[in-house]
Amino acid sequence: MPRHLLPIILFSGAYLLAALGWVLVQGNYEFLAYIVIVLVLAGAVVAVNARVELPASLLWCLSAWGLLHMAGGLVKVPEAWPVGGETHVLYNLWLIDGKLKYDQAVHAFGFGVTTWLCWECLRSMLEERGAPVVPTFGKLVLCAAAGMGFGALNEVIEFMITLIVPENNVGGYVNTGLDLVSNMVGAIGAALLIRWRYSADPGAP
Repeated sequence: MPRHLLPIILFSGAYLLAALGWVLVQGNYEFLAYIVIVLVLAGAVVAVNARVELPASLLWCLSAWGLLHMAGGLVKVPEAWPVGGETHVLYNLWLIDGKLKYDQAVHAFGFGVTTWLCWECLRSMLEERGAPVVPTFGKLVLCAAAGMGFGALNEVIEFMITLIVPENNVGGYVNTGLDLVSNMVGAIGAALLIRWRYSADPGAP
């Protein structure tokens, strides 16, 4: 195992164990599904990393996304704090009252990171074929579209959860639409950052 992976695995495992304990104490069994999903995604990232050798910074961002997701559904906020939902949890907290929720910020961050992951996979395939590794407009559109596609898959999974667990904190149609918009903002932002980094230093990995 590469040396840089161990701290990431230990960090991720620690907060997932803490989240599991929190779920059992609170009796919030709906959230067990999210823990399982994060574990499955972590396994997928490990498999991709074995093939692509992802940058440590990307792996840390993916782990941080998992932590933000766990905290969002489990950490309760004071009743006096403004929330955009029925439950006073971090996910529903208004970061900018009436305009930006914690949930939307996490969506933008997470699927921006997913777009970055898609670029790293595409970059690896280009390198294997000896093709130019240049983040052109077309390649970045493809990566951003892939990031948004994974975001849409997340909404499908959340819809399935609403069918299985009637008492949930997923939200309605407007919430789904805002999530998708947030995913798009994150994906486009990541694509722009990838292009900017290449323009600033074409030789950077």
